[in-house]
Amino acid sequence: MSVSLSKNQSVSLAKQSSSTLSAITLGVGWDVAKPSGFFGKVFGSGSDSIDLDASAIVFDNRGNVVDTVWFRQLKSKDGSIRHSGDNLTGEGEGDDESIAIDLTRLPANVEHIVLTVNSFRGQTFDKVDNAYGRVFETNSNRELARFNISDSGAHTGLVLAVLSRAGGEWTFKAVGDRANGRTVNDLVSSATAAI
Repeated sequence: MSVSLSKNQSVSLAKQSSSTLSAITLGVGWDVAKPSGFFGKVFGSGSDSIDLDASAIVFDNRGNVVDTVWFRQLKSKDGSIRHSGDNLTGEGEGDDESIAIDLTRLPANVEHIVLTVNSFRGQTFDKVDNAYGRVFETNSNRELARFNISDSGAHTGLVLAVLSRAGGEWTFKAVGDRANGRTVNDLVSSATAAI
């Protein structure tokens, strides 16, 4: 059974998994916010798509960035992390973008993977609805944890969650910290503060 997390809560993925964890996927989904109020309904939102970008920032055990995986680099240098590709609209059901991680292939010095979301077009999170991040077992598609994002505002980025390794076990922490930036590189300092 999946755990629904609130901001700053964490869960042990090993305890949630029904078997030894070898591969997980981080999924992110969102919808375009529906216009509200009389004028919003009459004039609409002005946009029928939201281009958010999920990214992973990989940190070693000293807190140094060793890799980034995002729409311009769809796999990590060692091949253990793969991005599903850029979704330009947020349309459709389920995950809009995902990042698959082969835990058995991650280098031993990798201690944290920070999941971020940013708006390359500069669209703000007040235009986003039903946003979430989740982690699931890649092989069985069994969801382990979910973090529903209800924090809208004029920010263009979000440090969504941190995946951390300690003593060979992985934890997933819902962060939900606002940030600003159009690419993953703009969110590195916010991601560093979250680990």
